[in-house]
Amino acid sequence: MIVHAGDMHFKALGDLVRGAQDKEIVIENCIGQRYIGAGSSGKKIEIIGTPGNALGAYLNGTDIVVRGNVQDAVGDTMNCGSIIVHGGAGDALGYAMRGGKIFIRGNVGYRCGIHMKAYMDFKPVIVIGGRAGSFLGEYQAGGLIVVLNLSDESPVVGNFCGTGMHGGEMYLRGEALPPNLPPQVKAERVEGISDPWVRSIITEYAGVYGLDAEKLLSDTYYHLSPNFDNPYHRMYTNN
Repeated sequence: MIVHAGDMHFKALGDLVRGAQDKEIVIENCIGQRYIGAGSSGKKIEIIGTPGNALGAYLNGTDIVVRGNVQDAVGDTMNCGSIIVHGGAGDALGYAMRGGKIFIRGNVGYRCGIHMKAYMDFKPVIVIGGRAGSFLGEYQAGGLIVVLNLSDESPVVGNFCGTGMHGGEMYLRGEALPPNLPPQVKAERVEGISDPWVRSIITEYAGVYGLDAEKLLSDTYYHLSPNFDNPYHRMYTNN
């Protein structure tokens, strides 16, 4: 099924995608329509253009590919499925994400991956090819965030990375720690990726975008995780 979005109202487009019997949908000339694929499952959606806010919100198993940039709140509270973007992203990517994967080829804005959480076999993943803005992984409770900084610019992320982090982990590719790292975050320099699951994620990402996986896997990273010697809860208690 091919849909020519153009100036179609976002609700009409959403209704069309939601009610389509076809499992594979191509949306051409997308110019800012919101909520595409929200809550959907069992479909493959390819978008050519720039979708609006909340792309794939509450996603429940659909796979979305975007041939362009995306705006804010992509993958908000998604459960499973995937969102692959061949461009950059705005703010609040993967907010409260509970499962699935989001791959971004370019940069992302502020507050990416905040309130991410994991439950049993549900482990959300965000991989960013460029750099990230401030408050990356704010209040992160689970899952994985990887920032590859393929342009090798500095800094890799903005200020206050991992503020309130109490679960999950991050890998930041580069030679320098991010600025203003809070004491609730433990940072460990690693030469190459050894964790099998993280290796598989980076290999998958490299395959999507035609990158050299072996080089990425052998580069220098900082591994960020919660610092249990100085836990987040002490910000609010006398313990």
